[in-house]
Amino acid sequence: MEPLTYIIALMGCTDDGTMCRQVRMEQARYPTAAACQAALDNALWRNSDINYPIIQASCQRKSPGWAGRQAHKNQEG
Repeated sequence: MEPLTYIIALMGCTDDGTMCRQVRMEQARYPTAAACQAALDNALWRNSDINYPIIQASCQRKSPGWAGRQAHKNQEG
């Protein structure tokens, strides 16, 4: 079983926060949920150029194998 890592997903939301969509994912990987959570505020500052009324960030669990498969999938189109 592959170890899990955590990544930060950034969502752009409507004024009332009811409708959100993922607009970016940070490249950094974090070994624990706590390390990822600690990085959320800085991630929001780095991505303040996202053109939505509300920007939210959350940590998502990913296995290292997922990242490689996703990159290959993105290259295929």
